[in-house]
Formats: sequence, structure tokens, C-alpha cells
Amino acid sequence: MEEQLLDEMLTPDDRDFVTALASGLEVILAFDESHPSMTLSEVAARTGMNRAKARRFLLTLHALGYVRKKQRYFELAPRVLQLGYSFLSANNYRSAIQQYLEEITNECGESSSLGVLDGDEVIYVARSAARHRLMAITLSIGTRLPAAHTSMGRVLLAQLPETELDAYLERLTLERYTDKTFTSKSELKKCIHKARQQGYAIADQELDPGLRSLAVPAFDANGKLLGAINISTNAARIDLDTLLKEYLPLLQSKARLIRTTISC
Repeated sequence: MEEQLLDEMLTPDDRDFVTALASGLEVILAFDESHPSMTLSEVAARTGMNRAKARRFLLTLHALGYVRKKQRYFELAPRVLQLGYSFLSANNYRSAIQQYLEEITNECGESSSLGVLDGDEVIYVARSAARHRLMAITLSIGTRLPAAHTSMGRVLLAQLPETELDAYLERLTLERYTDKTFTSKSELKKCIHKARQQGYAIADQELDPGLRSLAVPAFDANGKLLGAINISTNAARIDLDTLLKEYLPLLQSKARLIRTTISC
């Protein structure tokens, strides 16, 4: 009975849902690259909380060491890194995959990453960066990108049951990032179905001009989905033919190695 209850996905109106915990995490997630330091009013505005509620959570997080205060401004403290470290420590396969990502970079000279689906975004959990920079933003562990417009995101969305994929598309709001960005949900769904059928996905300059990427799913020896691995390139330097004929076999070979060497 206990295991059955733990398997259920709670909703915010469920009596077992801890609203205070959810709100505290929401305050932590309000800080990002564009908002590294905020006043109480700014935190309240970004989280949709009133000032009194936001103040209580900020002061609690400050007392626990997750937030520090400098005059009127709040910012995350280094202790927040322990939350991410707990995930990385619990998923010890990451260090093994890191070696494969570095091998990919050494063999083709391009950046390679492991990403997992978190809500409607892909979060980077391992990365081997090439020397050249691909995007205006810095990609690193913890970076979040919209799943709809990334090769890793589409590969991971392709692994969802059809009902979950439909629910995702229903709530999705498509944004235009470049003139190549998909803005039709029906076209995006076709693209995801294609990724499911062929076992890989390509995102060609949809999120950032010049960024072209290719991804395949990564499974462990038991068939458990670990995430997606990709190769990111510059479209002016690497054409689609090279991506498919040279980089796709390389990614697929590493995915096979992951499946034969990692058991979670």
C-alpha cells in the first residue's frame, strides 16, 4: 500500500502536497543567469507571491544557508550546489558517460552533452565542450533549454507515451527564436514522431542562428532511459550531410557502448 501511494503523482490540491516546500523551491529557481541578485519585491514578482510570503521563504532559506543577503539584495549561496550534487552523486553513471562525451569531442572536435527531460525543458547534466563557442549563452551543467527546439529535447519527447506527448503539446506555447523555428504544433509533433521512428533528431538553427545539433537516446543495459546525448556544431562549418554520414554513426556507437557498459 505504501509503495502504491509513493508511485502516485500528486497535484497541488492533493492533501499530501506540501505547498511550503514547493514554494521554497520556486524561490530558489527564480534566481538565474539574468537574475543572480534580486530584492524582495523582485523575487515576489518573479514567483507571483505576495511580499510577505516571499519574505518568509527568503528568510528561511537564508537561515538554512541556501540564500545570502547583501543589504537589500538576495542571492543564492554556494550551499545550493549541494542539491545538484545530490542528483549527480545518486546517478553515478554520469562519470562514465562523461568519458564517452569527451571521446566524441576528441574524435570530431565538437561539443557533446548529456541531457535529461525536466518538465518542458532539457537540462544539461554532463558536457564536453569544444574550444569554439556555439551560442550567445554559455552552455554548462545545469543549463536549461526548451525541449521543443533542441535535438536532445525531441529525442526525449519521442520516448514519451502518446498521451503524455499530447499533454505536453497541449500546454506548450511555441516561441519563435529564429526564422527556422517551428511554430506549428502539428509540424512539431510530426518531427517528434519522425525522431521516434528513426532513432535520432536534428535541430537546425531553430534555437540560435548557426547552431545545428544532432541527438540520440541513451539507455542502460536494462533498457532504462538515461537521457539523450548530442553533438552541437556550427552550421556554417558542418553541413547536414556530414552530420548524418559522419557524426550520427559516432553518436550511435557511443550510445551502444553506454547500453553495454552501464547498468543502473
